[in-house]
Amino acid sequence: MTTRTLTSFDLTGKRAIVTGASRGIGRALAVGFAQAGADVVALARNREDLTSLAGEIESLSGRPAEWAVCDLQDADNVREVVAELANSGRMDVLVNNAGINIRTQALEVTEAEWQKIIDTDLRGTFFMAQQVGRAMVEQGSGSMINVSSVGGHVALRTGVVYAAAKAGVIQMTKVLALEWGQHGVRVNGIAPWYFRTPLTEKLLSDEAYHAEVVGRTPLRRVGQVEELVGPAVFLASDAASYITGHTLFVDGGMSIYGF
Repeated sequence: MTTRTLTSFDLTGKRAIVTGASRGIGRALAVGFAQAGADVVALARNREDLTSLAGEIESLSGRPAEWAVCDLQDADNVREVVAELANSGRMDVLVNNAGINIRTQALEVTEAEWQKIIDTDLRGTFFMAQQVGRAMVEQGSGSMINVSSVGGHVALRTGVVYAAAKAGVIQMTKVLALEWGQHGVRVNGIAPWYFRTPLTEKLLSDEAYHAEVVGRTPLRRVGQVEELVGPAVFLASDAASYITGHTLFVDGGMSIYGF
């Protein structure tokens, strides 16, 4: 591998926005992007968690992190936050990570549950992509990474609304890549399986459930959030300069046969 190939993974000088950055996967990606050289802009709903994250990033990278409170369920808030960010600097990378799940059997799903998940995981993801994409198209470059899920590709129990939203994200990624490629904007996705986060810890603490998850995973373990950093940095970097419209499954092989 040549030195030029290695440096193509470097994000130094790039400004990277990460949504849902305060906890779990988003936090790991924000920290990982900072360690890869990016100037991170962290977005989430919890101000206290954001200030904690900014402190962690500065202590690890030696550079301050920007942050802003942003609720993807509020399209007006998304427009306002992105407009402020566009006025203050470039939009080189967007990691569209924010999302929620409410695990309910299909016959028990309420309209309120449906709306809450769709508003965050699909509607919110799109309008964040739209607003940042507008700036990327104008500047003639950018890399966008939408976080989907294996649940958008294979059927998972008690997750019909989440599955519908995440399947939409995978298809949305393709369409945005098709529309924006001519403007130098790449749009890709990553689709995780089970990773240890505060949101999955309760489920994975159930020994029977954990055993079933591991049993359906060829690598025979759940993921650690740090293992998502490399794939995301790759897709954001110049190392992936000829890749767009692709969703990379980071799932220990689970999507080979479903769950």
